[in-house]
Amino acid sequence: MSSTQAIQPRSGSSFPRAPLFAAAALIVMTITFAAVGRLTHAFDSMPTAPAVAALNLKFVDRADGGVNVFNADTNGLIDEIMPESNGFLRATVRGFAQQRRREDTGPAIPFRLTRWADGRLTLLDPATGRGVELEAFGQTNEEAFAKLLIDGTRHS
Repeated sequence: MSSTQAIQPRSGSSFPRAPLFAAAALIVMTITFAAVGRLTHAFDSMPTAPAVAALNLKFVDRADGGVNVFNADTNGLIDEIMPESNGFLRATVRGFAQQRRREDTGPAIPFRLTRWADGRLTLLDPATGRGVELEAFGQTNEEAFAKLLIDGTRHS
C-alpha cells in the first residue's frame, strides 16, 4: 500500500449498536441511582433492632494532648484518654469534630453512642447526621467505645 492511499473502512463490519446503547443506558442509570441515593440518604443503614442502651457523650481536648470523655447528660467524667493512646477512638472523634468545623455546628450537641438489641454499636453525631457502625472497624476498636458505654451508664 502506498503512502498516498487512504485507508477505507470495510463495509458491513461495524460493531452492533444495540450493546453500545445498552451499556450507555446502564452507566447513566447507575450514576443516577447513586446520586439520588446519596442526596436522599435512601440507602443509609437504618437500625433494624431497638436500642438497648444509649449514652450522650462529650469529648474535651486537654492541654497535654489527652481527651476527657464526659456523660453529656450528667457532666460526669467517664474516661481520660491519655496522649498517644487509643488511636481509633481519637481518630473517629477527630473526624467528627472536623466535619462539625466544616459545617460550623460547634461542640454544643453531644454525640450519641448506642448499643442495639442485635449487638451492633453505633456512634452518631446528631449535629451533622454522620454516624458509624463501630463493628466495621474490628472487635478491639469497637470495644474502646463499648467500654465508654458501660462505664458511662454505670456512673450515671
